[in-house]
Amino acid sequence: MIKVIYEDNHLLVVIKPINVPVQEDDSEDLDFLTMLKKYIKEKYNKPGNVYLGMVHRLDRPVGGIMVFAKTSKSASRLSEQIRTHQIKKEYYAVTMNKVLDKGTFIDKLLKDTNKNIVKVDEKGKEAILDYELIDYKNNMSLVKINLKTGRSHQIRVQFSSRNFPLYGDQKYNSSSKVGEQIALYATSLAFLHPITKELLTFTTELPNKYPWNTFNIK
Repeated sequence: MIKVIYEDNHLLVVIKPINVPVQEDDSEDLDFLTMLKKYIKEKYNKPGNVYLGMVHRLDRPVGGIMVFAKTSKSASRLSEQIRTHQIKKEYYAVTMNKVLDKGTFIDKLLKDTNKNIVKVDEKGKEAILDYELIDYKNNMSLVKINLKTGRSHQIRVQFSSRNFPLYGDQKYNSSSKVGEQIALYATSLAFLHPITKELLTFTTELPNKYPWNTFNIK
């Protein structure tokens, strides 16, 4: 079932389910973009192909808020907001070990496309995030993250490279057990409407399951 937060003639704001690829990948599993195009086609009884522009991504195991563009003009303007860091993206994550109360991470990240991993490397692109510690229990930190740049695997790599790997991250946390789900969720998205220029802010609650339900969320 598609969970729609907001929809008009220009935008579609939705909750991406965990473990669903945003777009078609090698797994050949049904991807989120295809699901959403089907939703629009059926809801509005549209003939032919449906246009839906993807302007940002979430890693397959990560859930949370995403915005898609229903017209090419909206896609272009939203992409420009992404490029110029005007879109505010907020995440929550559970990391292993105790992080400092707040901080800023600045790194250069380089993607190894052959292995589909990202590493800190001076040859890479600049990656910046701010974070705040919300709660700490059982040697796990609940952190709120303001993502300044949108690099591939950015949050996961920047925390793991400092010995704060995310709970359940099968790729960057060597202590993760098979079957554990990564504790990273896109909880808030704020941007200017591409046509009306109105500031839109959307939020969603964290999953009500372990390890999220271990913490007190202010």
